Amino acid sequence: MLDLEKTLQYVALAQEGNQEAKTILIQENSPLIKSVIKRFRDKGIEYDDLYQIGCIGFLKAIKNFKPEFDVKFSTYVVPMVIGEIKRFMRDDGAVKVSRALKTLNMQINRYIDEYTGKHQQKPSIEHLAKHFKVDEQEVIMAMDSAKMPVSLYAPIEEDDSTLSVIDRVEMEQSDKSDLLENIALKDMIKRLDERDRKIILLRYFYDKTQSEIANELHISQVQVSRLENKILENLRMKMV
Repeated sequence: MLDLEKTLQYVALAQEGNQEAKTILIQENSPLIKSVIKRFRDKGIEYDDLYQIGCIGFLKAIKNFKPEFDVKFSTYVVPMVIGEIKRFMRDDGAVKVSRALKTLNMQINRYIDEYTGKHQQKPSIEHLAKHFKVDEQEVIMAMDSAKMPVSLYAPIEEDDSTLSVIDRVEMEQSDKSDLLENIALKDMIKRLDERDRKIILLRYFYDKTQSEIANELHISQVQVSRLENKILENLRMKMV
């Protein structure tokens, strides 16, 4: 761990936009971030996601910290990291699609194909609910879980070419963290190359884990983690 004087020096540099200082602060304070997120490990959020969220809280602490607060930087960091995780759980946790719901959606889709081929019409929601022995609302939720378009610039509805997903994100996520708000900006998304853009989309809009992304891109999870950190750091630099 850095001593108090060094920490304050790096914080000052980081607040001026020095990327290396931010990286050093995160590396040196990684044990602190990990110790804070431990209490949230049984809350249904994967560890690597918790760590990334904790790092976002840590970067906010860097941005907002002032020596005049008369507290150690580490003391200031803890509530910022906790607050970021709680905010995520409150605002984002409820909309995450569970694996059970994804599985149900796949089963429903297969059944719809079979039923349509046999009867020349799609089954009703009521029929699906009875067949799978679940509530109609659960059928609707499962089917809605797969409606994410393949592109942020695709129309939300097929008959609406004026409103895209990225527009909806900008309108509806005004209370999200500064990071996600800026990731959602069209000009920043467009400047990313295809691979980086895909990583951000899969992680922050499709709720994929690093392991799932690694399988899809045919690279290791470690590579995904490094690439994601690099992309986020570059985006954060543009926020300064």
